[in-house]
Amino acid sequence: MIDTISTEIAEGEERIRLEVADGLAVLTLCRPDKLNGWSWESTRQLGLLADRIRFDASVRAVLLRAEGRAFCAGIDVTAPGGAITGGSPAARTRNYYEGIRWVHERFAVLARLPQPVVAAVQGYCLGFGFELALMADVRVAAEDAVFALPEAGLGVAVDAGGDLRIAREAGAGWAKYLALTGRRIDAATALRLNLVQLVVPGEDLESSARAVAREIAANGPLAVQGIKRAIDAYADAALPAALDRVAMTAALTLTSEDCSEGYTAKAARRPPRFSGG
Repeated sequence: MIDTISTEIAEGEERIRLEVADGLAVLTLCRPDKLNGWSWESTRQLGLLADRIRFDASVRAVLLRAEGRAFCAGIDVTAPGGAITGGSPAARTRNYYEGIRWVHERFAVLARLPQPVVAAVQGYCLGFGFELALMADVRVAAEDAVFALPEAGLGVAVDAGGDLRIAREAGAGWAKYLALTGRRIDAATALRLNLVQLVVPGEDLESSARAVAREIAANGPLAVQGIKRAIDAYADAALPAALDRVAMTAALTLTSEDCSEGYTAKAARRPPRFSGG
């Protein structure tokens, strides 16, 4: 079950850590042993921490970063509560639909923060990880960063709007190419496609991303926040309706036989045999 009630994070269950100092809020993905794999609980914690940042007048900018050798390698299939149940196929599809809509709402808390968000990306940035990075206002990538949306190869939809944001930044053709093939791209290609704004050596990632965040934080907060809202209003004009389509497609694919086949084939290291059902 998805925990939609608790506002606490149990000791030892941190997926994301929040630290605030000197005008910066630093959100750190802190499960390096799992390559910061994403889960329902990660989504819950992201929403809680973003809400704490939202009304903190001392925070002028946000740095989103990750511990370890990967930013986020995608969904953690070993996390508890990974599958949503229902008394019938229709009920299960409905529950997934509401679950994905809930994820969109939690992610929107981060994407719509008044304070600009700078993401520092290293290593694997796949699936949900790529989608999370795309919600930042500015992305700084290490030279070793690798980006991909592999969901279609598992028989599921890109369910947090990452393909829509690629279409916004790089164009519909590139969004379809990356989402339909699942191909990986390196940091230099991501820079060329406007999916990241800076590429730096790995040892310079932290300092470079912090420098960008501090440069933003040093500017007038009313001006900075107004600029962000205006650009987002223009760039995201069609996003809400498109995200609802995403939620329905995700619900249908997550409850499909193809989804089960996709994950089974991946675990068995064999090509999937999709039936379209």
